Amino acid sequence: MDDVTTIPMAEQVIEDELPPIQGHACESCGAPVDTLDKFCNACGSSQNLDVPVAHVVEEQQKHFRCKNCGSEVATDPDQRSYVCAFCDSTYVIELSAEESHRQRPEFVIGFAVTQEQANEKFRAWIRQSRWFRPGDLASAKIEKRLRGVYLPFWSFSTLAESDWSARIGEYWYRTETYTTTDSKGNTVARTRRVRETEWWGLSGEHHRYYSQHLVSGSRGLSQADADRINPYRLEALKRYEPYFLAGWLAEEYSVERDDALDHSNQEFHRREQNNCAEFLPGDTHQDLRVSTQFRKINSDLILLPVYLLSYRYGDKLYRFLINGQTGRVVGDKPLSWKRIGGAIGAGVAAVVLLLVTLFLLGVFGR
Repeated sequence: MDDVTTIPMAEQVIEDELPPIQGHACESCGAPVDTLDKFCNACGSSQNLDVPVAHVVEEQQKHFRCKNCGSEVATDPDQRSYVCAFCDSTYVIELSAEESHRQRPEFVIGFAVTQEQANEKFRAWIRQSRWFRPGDLASAKIEKRLRGVYLPFWSFSTLAESDWSARIGEYWYRTETYTTTDSKGNTVARTRRVRETEWWGLSGEHHRYYSQHLVSGSRGLSQADADRINPYRLEALKRYEPYFLAGWLAEEYSVERDDALDHSNQEFHRREQNNCAEFLPGDTHQDLRVSTQFRKINSDLILLPVYLLSYRYGDKLYRFLINGQTGRVVGDKPLSWKRIGGAIGAGVAAVVLLLVTLFLLGVFGR
């Protein structure tokens, strides 16, 4: 890795000259809205331009850490207790302001899905394949645990510069004559088209800029789960201001930038390897070797909206997620193996009954 770049000095100077961003939360969906915007960018509802600017003092928020999964959450100052939304644990401690000090987020996307819409999506999801679910799952009242949370993500961009070498193959075809035996036992001569491959060594350079790869900044949200709720429409990103979080939970990042960068570089290496393979000439290739250096690495800490529900059933943790911007739904549900076994047994019994009926009717004796 050659160098690590944050924000260029010229951009910092311009940014410092800009007036501070002012705004409020949309009364319809809670998404962040600039003070002079007539309509909410998330839900389109009209805005009252006389609404006073909301101020959320970050130092007045309460911070909790789950000692089970390690997630940290900032919430309203009147919050007295907290059940971890990531692992459903009550083994949670409150942190002092000094202990919870973290880098300030740089960008945020507001919630476009309301709590009512999220609840309805959950009810529709939990009803799917209901017959194969435990009978007491619907009565567990787990819907009340569905919470909207701003989750931290590290967004990385980088320039990949690669040297590559490979054996390049080009196809060519020849016609050959062969003998075979026909249906009458006679020996006959026939022709066929045979493909051959000509190989030669080749090397070169490749470079590509990769942008906005999202890495989960939460130990409570695995990268696998983060990938499941992607993509987000990142063109909706706004500069972070504390008032955006009014009325919502917000998790502090628990994955440090350098750890997230390692994961990002692995993904960028994979993409660059694939792009180099697609870049090669010829019809096929072998022994591709790619040596990549990353330059101009930029990172942003951003907050993205997620509805999250974690619950335990049969001593196993299950999780339900909604992308708070697009409404994408993912999750896992327990299965009732007793019901599945009963369905399989009923199917086998039906087949046996059908065969017996056909036998008695004499179908197999004809």
